[in-house]
Amino acid sequence: MAESVLEVNALRKEFGPLTAVDDVSFSLPEGGSLAIVGESGSGKTTVAKMIVGLERPTAGTIRACGQDRSTPARSLRDRRRRGREVQIVFQDPYTSLDPRQTVEATIDEVLRLHHGWPAERRHQRVRELTELVGLDARQVRALPRSLSGGQRQRVAIARALAAEPRVLILDESVAALDVSIQAQVLNLLADIHDQTQVSYLCISHDLAVVRQLTQETVVMWRGKIVERGPTAQVLDDPRDDYTRRLRASVPHPGWKPPHRAQLAGA
Repeated sequence: MAESVLEVNALRKEFGPLTAVDDVSFSLPEGGSLAIVGESGSGKTTVAKMIVGLERPTAGTIRACGQDRSTPARSLRDRRRRGREVQIVFQDPYTSLDPRQTVEATIDEVLRLHHGWPAERRHQRVRELTELVGLDARQVRALPRSLSGGQRQRVAIARALAAEPRVLILDESVAALDVSIQAQVLNLLADIHDQTQVSYLCISHDLAVVRQLTQETVVMWRGKIVERGPTAQVLDDPRDDYTRRLRASVPHPGWKPPHRAQLAGA
């Protein structure tokens, strides 16, 4: 069995009287892929924010690459080390990039901060990363405003990979894209996973995305995990009522959208 690169144990997050995440535990093996599935408000994105340090857990522990991440980084050195362990690709490619930086400068900045390589080596690595995500020389010299949504998301993926993380969190990373562009980016992510040792943690409400990208799935509802297992098993033979309602909400011929109260079990 592969060594765990990410371990979350009894994670809890409270926002005043609201408990957004309650006793969540899971592990992600080296080179593996895990999805956290649930509707909006289920707590899945809050889990991702705690892992990357954007939120602090109320209780529980987070370990990445054998290091504790349950408390904020105490120094610039520690923050950079954590950035080389875990990176995140956010949902919106239109706001996640600096509009004043070219694609090349965006990726080069990460290489300089995390690796300190000389300019020639950084330039070579920028070329390797942009080729990996399917960007041509013209696009590499462009500003974000000159790129399509799918191209911007490719830049965001290349930027995240520039730190050479062992875990890449994909937080609804294709949700803002057109369906045809979604397919291109999903194929790209699948290829990257095959070509590298990076582990994926996929945060999504889209079961088709989860099926294509992940081996294991946990389902969250109202801050708790209600089901877990191999992705195919969870999606094809769900055991929990909430998972079945999620599956039933996926459009298909003759499909009628369920009332929100039906999905929530009200």
